Amino acid sequence: MECCRRATPGTLLLFLAFLLLSSRTARSEEDRDGLWDAWGPWSECSRTCGGGASYSLRRCLSSKSCEGRNIRYRTCSNVDCPPEAGDFRAQQCSAHNDVKHHGQFYEWLPVSNDPDNPCSLKCQAKGTALVVELAPKVLDGTRCYTESLDMCISGLCQIVGCDHQLGSTVKEDNCGVCNGDGSTCRLVRGQYKSQLSTTKSDDAVVAIPYGSRHVRLVLKGPDHLYLETKTLQGAKGENSLSSTGTFLVDNSSVDFQKFPDKEILRMAGPLTADFIVKIRNSGSSDSTVQFIFYQPIIHRWRETDFFPCSATCGGGYQLTSAECYDLRSNRVVADQYCHYYPENIKPKPKLQECNLDPCPARWEATPWTACSSSCGGGIQSRAVSCVEEDIQGHVTSVEEWKCMYTPKMPIAQPCNIFDCPKWLAQEWSPVTVPSFFVH
Repeated sequence: MECCRRATPGTLLLFLAFLLLSSRTARSEEDRDGLWDAWGPWSECSRTCGGGASYSLRRCLSSKSCEGRNIRYRTCSNVDCPPEAGDFRAQQCSAHNDVKHHGQFYEWLPVSNDPDNPCSLKCQAKGTALVVELAPKVLDGTRCYTESLDMCISGLCQIVGCDHQLGSTVKEDNCGVCNGDGSTCRLVRGQYKSQLSTTKSDDAVVAIPYGSRHVRLVLKGPDHLYLETKTLQGAKGENSLSSTGTFLVDNSSVDFQKFPDKEILRMAGPLTADFIVKIRNSGSSDSTVQFIFYQPIIHRWRETDFFPCSATCGGGYQLTSAECYDLRSNRVVADQYCHYYPENIKPKPKLQECNLDPCPARWEATPWTACSSSCGGGIQSRAVSCVEEDIQGHVTSVEEWKCMYTPKMPIAQPCNIFDCPKWLAQEWSPVTVPSFFVH
């Protein structure tokens, strides 16, 4: 079997034609870009908050038309608007309140989520069924849909990812984390069934904590839903949910639909307060409530910094630990709060060596010798040497100049400087005469 084969003339011609075509393509792209002037500066943002659009222009330098676009866009002002700012589409509708429509003034409300043309400004006259397209295009930066970051630019809906980049397909996970893996929240679902009672007029269905997302409850039966709230500052509130509509409850948007035989409650979140969903018993028959939402894991393990090294030099060890952290109050709490969530896995301690540099040379002395005299002043001595300690803890003697930056300890000192005891003679007593000399 032959391992190699000589190229035929036809093969060489095909290869040369490919190189020629590639060269022409590259040159045509360079020529096409070369017909344009440089991009100009970016314009001011179409909005000051809530996500807007900015554009940049370039000029065609050719006497003929240039290939490509002369305008490009980017997102800007990607910070949340204050609650009192209101909806951007609603602002554009209300701007027509002082303009007559067919000879009459109306208070215009936004019509959102138009599947056919989401970037036209359609508004509904308050209190009527009248829906009018007040402008063919909404302002740049207006959201195409209420629950999407996609925005209208020049009348066209452009895809916007959660990273606020045009054309990006990056999405938030169910926990609200951009490009997240869903590990920072947990799915809560369940069912509640009311019991007929003559003593209780209402009952709690479920508590939905601060920060929860994608809340949905469906009540089937004659009873009625209502809400109680409590903010992080302790302020309490209540909403009876008496009619269909979208409400702002403690700065959280609540979408409520009321039907003859059921009620549907939706809250996209994240909730800005703790919500308690309750039912008010009608007394005629039982009701059931199905609920589902994503609850944030507000207590998470947080790895601590390394503790101080066990040695200041010559090699030591240091460890980390883990502490339970409350994401709402930004403080450390008891470990039991983190053990509540099965998803929370306490990180194992980390061990590392530290302060590996050898300890600086130091003076080291032997014990003092016995004093040369037991009293009256003597001398005792000791040996003083310059030593170093290595990483393993071994101590060796080195030249004294290595310890020159610290004073050398004395090698001798006086001792037992108190006086020695001595005999002291007192005065003689008086002479006494023995009794046998006395007659």
